[in-house]
Amino acid sequence: MKNGKLQVGIIGCGGLANQKHFPALISQSDKCELVAFCDLIKERAVKAAKEFGAQDARVYTDYKELLKEADIDVVHVLTPNVSHAPITVDAFEAGKHVLCEKPMAHNTEDAQRMMDAWKKSGKKFTIGYQNRFRPDTLALKRACDEGKLGEVYFAKAHAIRRRAVPTWGVFPDKAKQGGGPLIDIGTHALDITLWCMNNYKPVSVMGSVYKKLGHLPLATEGNMFGPWDPATFEVEDSAFGYIKMEDGATIFLESSWALNVKDSREAATTLCGTKAGAEIITKENNGYNVVFNATTAGVLTEEQMSAGGAVAFFAGNEGKAEVKECKQWLEAILEDKEPLVKPEQAFIVTKILDNIYKSAEENREIKLG
Repeated sequence: MKNGKLQVGIIGCGGLANQKHFPALISQSDKCELVAFCDLIKERAVKAAKEFGAQDARVYTDYKELLKEADIDVVHVLTPNVSHAPITVDAFEAGKHVLCEKPMAHNTEDAQRMMDAWKKSGKKFTIGYQNRFRPDTLALKRACDEGKLGEVYFAKAHAIRRRAVPTWGVFPDKAKQGGGPLIDIGTHALDITLWCMNNYKPVSVMGSVYKKLGHLPLATEGNMFGPWDPATFEVEDSAFGYIKMEDGATIFLESSWALNVKDSREAATTLCGTKAGAEIITKENNGYNVVFNATTAGVLTEEQMSAGGAVAFFAGNEGKAEVKECKQWLEAILEDKEPLVKPEQAFIVTKILDNIYKSAEENREIKLG
């Protein structure tokens, strides 16, 4: 702490850092300062330090050198998936609080290493699932907690894109990411679904993984981010999972960067309960809404969130999910509270995703201990 502010170090200064974390952290300048930036590409770290860093911000290309700095309180790990575990473990051993971007890790073994290091450290730990902080997700979670849906026994986790294969960074690189859309965007949909259900006891999974469109040159046409290179596309383009829970509930997870469907639906969920149902839908302006369905006065009814309360021409960003995520994370450290996204929950998400891949590879149902 310096001048009552947390000293933050950033490991990984790529697109996610610039689009999400830097603006969110800067918005909380009363709580933190960005004092160290690390990236394998030095120019990116230098640029980030100039644009977002404190006056004397330091730059590194070796994250271990950053972790040696005793004044750094908090580290944000914003690197490719496969490197999450070693960096996070080292950060805890160096005595830092850690926010690691989703997913926690690319497999269960690495996620367990992170959990073990965290428990030994006594520090705070969270994973970057910012979609929990959207108004629609929070409303759905509250409805579930209040019992409005009754027992939720069936759910769908949606992460489907018609054509939105990322063409930057290392997304198609299996060695660095560990997988494709399942681990990239499927992780958000599954996190929302498990969190709203408050159900973290999976007993088995079955998975199907497809590499059908990634290597077809014609499939690249119409991609939102421009054509991808089929020759370097090493991951799946679609993956699906069927998850059974200890209490008998069932979850179907669908994920794809490229699928021949009419409509895209991402970071969304459908919940079916004994009293009512609910689903998060994508709005035309790329926002989200939650729709509840039930029976009222003898007829089937639907209700959804009202747009009331919005202020015309107001461009404030305090309501953005990533800003809310950042604010509660820093407050969890400063006020010694639990962060909203708990490591134990993120671990189960990784465990399920990992075993969907294993199920598809081995062509069998995987029992989870």
